[in-house]
Amino acid sequence: MKAHEPGVPPLAFVQLLNSDALEPDAVAHFRRIIDLHDTSELELVRHDRQVPIRWFREVYPDLDPEGATHLGLAFAESAQLTSFGPLSLPLVSAGSVAEVFELLGYLPVISGALRPHFHQGQRSLTVGLSGHTDDPDLDCLVITYGGAALLRLLDMLAGTLPGVTLHLAWKAPQFPEGHIDLLTGRLAFDAHASFIDVPAETLQARCRFPDPLAYRLAIAELSRTLERNTSATSVTESVRRLLEEDPGRSSSQEVAALLGVSTSTMKRRLDDEGTTFREVRQSLLRERAIVRLLDHSLTISQTAVDLGYSDLANFSHAFRRWTGQSPSEFRKVGRRGPG
Repeated sequence: MKAHEPGVPPLAFVQLLNSDALEPDAVAHFRRIIDLHDTSELELVRHDRQVPIRWFREVYPDLDPEGATHLGLAFAESAQLTSFGPLSLPLVSAGSVAEVFELLGYLPVISGALRPHFHQGQRSLTVGLSGHTDDPDLDCLVITYGGAALLRLLDMLAGTLPGVTLHLAWKAPQFPEGHIDLLTGRLAFDAHASFIDVPAETLQARCRFPDPLAYRLAIAELSRTLERNTSATSVTESVRRLLEEDPGRSSSQEVAALLGVSTSTMKRRLDDEGTTFREVRQSLLRERAIVRLLDHSLTISQTAVDLGYSDLANFSHAFRRWTGQSPSEFRKVGRRGPG
């Protein structure tokens, strides 16, 4: 298994293998892959290494968005409060829905395949979801699984929250006639971005097993782990973290100095990882722009200013380059309700 490649939490993967969500042939194929890597299900969990997401492409070579959606929804049904390693204790001990969503900021500790982006608006919290698997179909899988699993966990912790909805940025798959699941009424397709929408009042909903001390201690440990992992992982992740901490950092020289390397060294290391400083920054700006444009209480001009654009035309040009649409075109159909 390659270092730093995107993957899924090992316990969640092993629980999935031992659930009814996978067909026997798929389980057998996964176990052959595990054997080929000279490891075992127990060892995967013991070493707490992410299970490479590319294994799912090996098992499902013909995967497409429709199949990925069905798999993601089925896999989410096997998600348990214990499935997510160091996030499990604070998840169980969270006192409110807001504290559950705070934990998403520590998702890189357990998975590099899915990334959240937050925007707190006047009426709701928007959590953008983007896949980072380098495979658009696997991106659909991890986004569907991550979003659906989170809604399932919220049901366990706080009861059904009908106002919390998952929006997916592709067309709805064909469901069997009469199909009903726990997300009925809380799942929307054909959005222009994938995101979870949480009404502001729902954030204050209480969870069933609050333990403030355990939660605070776990958060402190997660913060240390995230800092340690970031410094030990790819330079791309380190650059991204610094830009996330302060979006005003637009200079590669400033970021390189914060990393303690020369600009040329940072450039070379980013190139070794197949990217550039500009690409990392533009990707982050795109994600931040999308979640802000989903908030209709913000003007497009304010969004441009928030992202560091002094000229609205420059922001509009950049957004069209990223998405193929102007900000106003995106906003018209960017947020659709569940069907």
